[in-house]
Amino acid sequence: MDHAASPKSLAAARPTIPCSDPATGEPLGEVPVMDRAEVLARLQRARTAQAAWAKTSFAQRRRVVRRVLEHLLAHTDELCRLISRDSGKTLENATVELWPICEMLRWNLAHAEAALKPQKASSGVLMHKSARIEYHPLGVIAAICPWNFPLQNVLAPAIPALMAGNAAMIKVSEWTSWSAPRIQQIFDEALTAEGHSTDLVQLITGYAETGAALVGAGVDKVIFTGSMANGKRVLQTAAETLTPVILELGGKDPMIVCDDADVHQAVHNALIGTLTSAGQLCMAAERIYVFDAVYDEFVAAISRIVGSLRQGPPLGGGVVDVGAMTMPGQVDIVERLVTDAVQRGARALVGGKRGPGGQYFEPTVLVDVDHDMKIMREETFGPVIAIMRVRSEEEAIRLANDSAYGLSSSVFSRDRARAERIARRIIAGSTVINDFAMHYMAHELPFGGVRGSGFGRLNGPEGLRGLSNVKAVITDRLPLHAAVEMYPVRPGNYEQGKAILHILYSTSLAGRARGLVDMGKALWKRATTKK
Repeated sequence: MDHAASPKSLAAARPTIPCSDPATGEPLGEVPVMDRAEVLARLQRARTAQAAWAKTSFAQRRRVVRRVLEHLLAHTDELCRLISRDSGKTLENATVELWPICEMLRWNLAHAEAALKPQKASSGVLMHKSARIEYHPLGVIAAICPWNFPLQNVLAPAIPALMAGNAAMIKVSEWTSWSAPRIQQIFDEALTAEGHSTDLVQLITGYAETGAALVGAGVDKVIFTGSMANGKRVLQTAAETLTPVILELGGKDPMIVCDDADVHQAVHNALIGTLTSAGQLCMAAERIYVFDAVYDEFVAAISRIVGSLRQGPPLGGGVVDVGAMTMPGQVDIVERLVTDAVQRGARALVGGKRGPGGQYFEPTVLVDVDHDMKIMREETFGPVIAIMRVRSEEEAIRLANDSAYGLSSSVFSRDRARAERIARRIIAGSTVINDFAMHYMAHELPFGGVRGSGFGRLNGPEGLRGLSNVKAVITDRLPLHAAVEMYPVRPGNYEQGKAILHILYSTSLAGRARGLVDMGKALWKRATTKK
């Protein structure tokens, strides 16, 4: 006689993701692989929870978000160590991850209600009507996250989704799934404390098949952050259910250092833009174009600093400047790109090879690069500073725009007018002058890219409205209640309609006068024609 399997034995047989510390290889534990059936069941629970959440006031939503912010500040040390353990980044880089999260929370607490309140609009020639734009919840927002910012990549879509009245289902990367239960706890505690269902925010764990199941499950919008190739796959899957998608597909961001730049300032921003999270950030300054007049000074200064940096396990007890890389395969990609560049004539002044133990690639300064090398074409996503000498603004701009990507960019010059002139000509979703990636801290600004960097915008009012049903409403300004009688057609209707077009839209007095004459003729025709 067969016996049904016990819940304990079913749990034991369930597939799991083994998690380990990328800096040391130490096993961290396991998390479950959620299959399509579980994704669909969770979606149904999210829909039920969202139906109630959509009716909440902004004051109620703010109370939940405020609790999330307070939790982050009360548990900063624990969360930074969690991030470091799961991703391999240093504790200092983990705090860099918390900064934009906290600013995003502050901005939403202060401004989300105003961004989503009904907006008055012109009713044009319909003077007897009033018009407005309303922002209604979409329903359930799905997000597919990469592995480079385990905490930020979850909160960045979840918080605006909640503020816009939606539920959120967040598929985390299999490479940083160990932190998912702890991050889920942040939302569970905040929602429970305010009397709301924990099904409003659900972290989903699994491999690519789980992500595909979520994208194709019939959610109301998908936010995908990742590679261009995977973005295309997400788009294809979403198209089957006509699910709208926001794609943030990384970049190959240029940094231009002009001959009048503050070299010290430019060098340190380049270090931030290439070595933060071991270079594993979509806005990394992966192509640095330095004007000939300051090239030698820039290269010497950055090489001296990079040559002194320490690399190793961030939680090993010593001081570490650059941590490990999160995904083993990414080390292979960086090694392949650097090797290709060196074989084609580039020189690694510092680094250029794998680091000992763990998942490390040495902080690398690469010079004599050009656009025939893959490292100036393909996304590196590693701690490599690729520097190219340029001799003019035109050359710098041409090279900056010679890319399949278009996410972010930066320009360094003491001449404000010059910097702004160059910035206007760079094809990208953003340009920062005399700094690196600070647009991400100015949360009023939209974030996103063009070309192969994707489409759609996150952050700020545009990000919130992008997670809403933007609804147009026309209503009565005056209680005229006069019917527009189009049927049955009467004599003179066509002539009258044509006359009104000329009266309202002609750009010359003569055209309007003709319209008035035609109106008179139409009315005369109607009056003198027998019914």
